[in-house]
Amino acid sequence: MATRRNFLPLAGFLVCLVGFVSYFFLFTLFPVTRDVPCANWLLFAVGLALAGAGVSRAFRRPEVYRGRVLGPILGGLSLAVVGFFLFMTLVASRQLPGAPDAPKVGEKAPDFTLPDSQGRPVALHDLVGPGKPWVVLIFYRGYW
Repeated sequence: MATRRNFLPLAGFLVCLVGFVSYFFLFTLFPVTRDVPCANWLLFAVGLALAGAGVSRAFRRPEVYRGRVLGPILGGLSLAVVGFFLFMTLVASRQLPGAPDAPKVGEKAPDFTLPDSQGRPVALHDLVGPGKPWVVLIFYRGYW
């Protein structure tokens, strides 16, 4: 009986690569998929399922399917791609540098001028004065 080629681990690895590359070239363009990359997680799940099915096929039926060497290598590479993506999006991207010159809580903020919703300039010193002793400033860091 001739052995057949087992393309499932290769297909799984390629789907994982597409999931990795598509995040940077496609899914970062949209805030929904940039902040929580659910589409990429779905691609990774499909890729890992294909790679796992291919590896198990090669070891369960070695007389029919080849790939007992290359299958685990491609499966391991698929896991490495997914692990690297998860590390970069969930851990490394959250490591923002500190802002040592930023005002602390309770400290007086430096005066600045910014446009309001109609485009008119508003200065901080115009908002604070007699009868208006408090202004709450919120500084957002990250994406919109």
